[in-house]
Amino acid sequence: MMLCIYTFVFSVIFKARWPGGSESRTEFALVLFSGLIIFNLFAECINSSPHLISGNINYVKKIKFPLEILPFVSLGASLFHFAVSFIIWLVFYLLMFGIPSIKILFLILILIPLLFTILGFSWIISSLSVYFKDFNQLVSIFTTVLMFLSPIFYPIEAVPEKFRLIMLFNPVAGTIEQARQILIWNGNFEVFSWLMSFTLSFLFSILGFIWFKKIKRGFADVI
Repeated sequence: MMLCIYTFVFSVIFKARWPGGSESRTEFALVLFSGLIIFNLFAECINSSPHLISGNINYVKKIKFPLEILPFVSLGASLFHFAVSFIIWLVFYLLMFGIPSIKILFLILILIPLLFTILGFSWIISSLSVYFKDFNQLVSIFTTVLMFLSPIFYPIEAVPEKFRLIMLFNPVAGTIEQARQILIWNGNFEVFSWLMSFTLSFLFSILGFIWFKKIKRGFADVI
């Protein structure tokens, strides 16, 4: 239902168009949905992060449990939802365009940097939420703002040149753009950009893990 609303608002009212795309509303929805399911993977994990520790108090106080794996559990659930959404996307793609290119398999590689970024954010946010009880409200605002600052409803070319630098600090923009190039426009897999994203996201996840390990010592005293 929300996909229909987004498609109507942005393709009919605001008349947004993808570069090289047709006037088809169905194609617009397909391009939009490809970005939306990737963003939802990120947003679902991040929005659930504040409750990973506070929602599992018994794991903190009563039994010895490796709390570090909770973000993996949350990520696994979100990946399942992503897979279901992707299957729906793939069915509509098959009906509209036919069998996709073999390049669609690159989507697995494209998602890897995003997964490391999600884990890094999850470790940091879940630990901070133990000490700051209202942190979850800030997180929900962050994901809402990020949704409209990501190239989901509009092409990145529509962003004025002087503001495009902001997209470099957007943790999902690069993944959405690379995925669309592969899924929709049969583009090439950009190895150098992927290696840069992978390196930065992997380092970020390590920092998040180290932060979590150091700060978790006080969980039992605060909860």
